[in-house]
Amino acid sequence: MARILVTGAAGFIGSHLSLKLLDRGDTVIGLDNLNNYYDPQLKRDRLARLTGRQGFTYVEASLEDRPAIETVFADHKLDKVVNLAAQAGVRYSLTNPHAYIDSNLVGFLHILEGCRHNGIRHLVYASSSSVYGANTAMPFSIHDNVDHPLSLYAATKKANELMAHTYSHLYRLPTTGLRFFTVYGPWGRPDMAAFIFTKKILEGEPIDVFNEGNMMRDFTYVDDIVEGVVRVTDNVAAENPDWSGDSPDPATSKAPYRVYNIGNNAPVKLMHMIETLENCIGKKAEKRMLPMQAGDVPATFADVDDLAKDVGFRPATSIEDGLSRFVTWYRGYYGV
Repeated sequence: MARILVTGAAGFIGSHLSLKLLDRGDTVIGLDNLNNYYDPQLKRDRLARLTGRQGFTYVEASLEDRPAIETVFADHKLDKVVNLAAQAGVRYSLTNPHAYIDSNLVGFLHILEGCRHNGIRHLVYASSSSVYGANTAMPFSIHDNVDHPLSLYAATKKANELMAHTYSHLYRLPTTGLRFFTVYGPWGRPDMAAFIFTKKILEGEPIDVFNEGNMMRDFTYVDDIVEGVVRVTDNVAAENPDWSGDSPDPATSKAPYRVYNIGNNAPVKLMHMIETLENCIGKKAEKRMLPMQAGDVPATFADVDDLAKDVGFRPATSIEDGLSRFVTWYRGYYGV
């Protein structure tokens, strides 16, 4: 079993991933800074599910703290790294751009340097469906060009993919980027739609429905995301011998570099998602219909054929099952 650094281990996906890796016998060094982007108590409670588990070590540090990251790599003799720590959120990037440069660019460079100098066998890192930006061809394919991001958050995730490719090319570091599509589920982030809507419906407050509800999202249940991450982490990125600079494939390379979508491959209309949530909660939402917000896209839809072909996995949890599990967790956690 491997020694794996999971950054963002107190985060939504990171805490679920750490548990799954521990359950199968891996050693996990979990790094997080417990910042206040949202309620740090939720992060501490996620972390409490990990602390005390055999094979788990927690390190409190920020990606942008170069000496701290260098120390983590030097002290723990790591095999692989899963970098999930990042400043998240499209809308937050409109008002707090510097946070994205510090964490998502400077911090990611520190991870790449740590991997380069410490013989890491595979770096897996979180990208995002937001990199598709102005693309409108559906479903979104990893083989399509993604040079038109619509938010700084998306631009930093695209930059991560470019930075990773450079290190794969120069230093033969195997890297795999994972474009996550609208993740939801128990222990989720309070800035995501399922969480926001559930909280407001239960409290009798109106929910904001952007673009007059004319939105579609490839909602992906967290357990499906984690299964995909684990399988990809085990499947070390390799060179594509057929890659050609005359007709370059954005998803592969002559370097050991890969990019995959992880999405449900079944986009859901926003109004259907809200109706499903209302059924799970047993209460109707008061809706405040609003125009499209800057940085948003009207639809996301993941082509996951390459993920299925290479690692034998295709997310499949329905929105009905996933939201039911989320609402059950929310009621239990908040005592509603």
